[in-house]
Amino acid sequence: MVVVNWNRRDLLRACLASLAGQREARFEVIVVDNGSTDGSPAMVRGEFGGLPLRLIENRENRGFCGANNQGIAASRAPYIALLNNDAEADSRWLAELLDVLRRHPRAGMAASKILVHDDPRRIDKAGHLIWRDGQNRGRGHGQLDLGQFDREESVLWPDGCAAIYRRAMIDEVGPFDEDFFAYADDADLGLRGRIAGWDCVYNPRAVVRHHRAATLGRQSAGRLRLIERNRVWLVAKLFPWRLLLLNPFYYTARLAHGLWSAARGRGEAGQHASKWTLARTLLLADLEALAGLPRMLRKRREMKRFRRLSGAEVADLIERHRIPLAELNGQAS
Repeated sequence: MVVVNWNRRDLLRACLASLAGQREARFEVIVVDNGSTDGSPAMVRGEFGGLPLRLIENRENRGFCGANNQGIAASRAPYIALLNNDAEADSRWLAELLDVLRRHPRAGMAASKILVHDDPRRIDKAGHLIWRDGQNRGRGHGQLDLGQFDREESVLWPDGCAAIYRRAMIDEVGPFDEDFFAYADDADLGLRGRIAGWDCVYNPRAVVRHHRAATLGRQSAGRLRLIERNRVWLVAKLFPWRLLLLNPFYYTARLAHGLWSAARGRGEAGQHASKWTLARTLLLADLEALAGLPRMLRKRREMKRFRRLSGAEVADLIERHRIPLAELNGQAS
């Protein structure tokens, strides 16, 4: 079990308290602190000595990817669970995720039912969906939880906020790509697993409650830059060539629909205080993404060693889990 933290002492306390209450599961917690200055490490050492817990203290912020990779490398367990420091798990959350992987030998990962912490009647994410240009959103985000996501089923990939991975899958496809730093990192790892032939199973009984965007804030320019940059890198690295070459068309279609939604006050663009700041952030992110394309294309070639799905099969997988534009642009990410 890996928990990454950066200057969120009080949220981390609640997260670890929820792990202390886990039932019917044997586990070790590895907390990776990314150079916090708010006393988080001292709180962990002083208040959670009763947990089977190891604390890794970084001098700088290594991001979600680098810190999780540290935790994965430090563990020897056959299953690696991740829980965000801004999430709190129900008492059987881990037991339910472990049960899924034990019952489904070709499942390399399992997804949780993630509810909005401040309004647990609403879904935050129940697995993921994706648009044809690589932009992804949580399945069911913002919907009232009326039982529509209470079926155990295959989903595209789990949200890294609350997920479990089979070590055998990570050993095969590699851990998180640290170039991503944060955001779309779970999409990259999840799609690599799917391309290698692993499945992802969603368990609605594995429930957590999540404080959304607690790290950088929903309207943070840094957050939006990472989301857009990493979207481009995800496509360049993993999408079949047909979708990659059509990406500018799908991107334009999404932006056009987003502008239409923003004019009606919907979606993330509609909620952003400064449309000029948003446009400038997206432009800078795309320029940064273009500079990194040669590196992503090299990584694309390296995937031949574990690829089991053809380009047509990957395109079909994306299409089967495609989010409609009206749903995508009606949400805030």
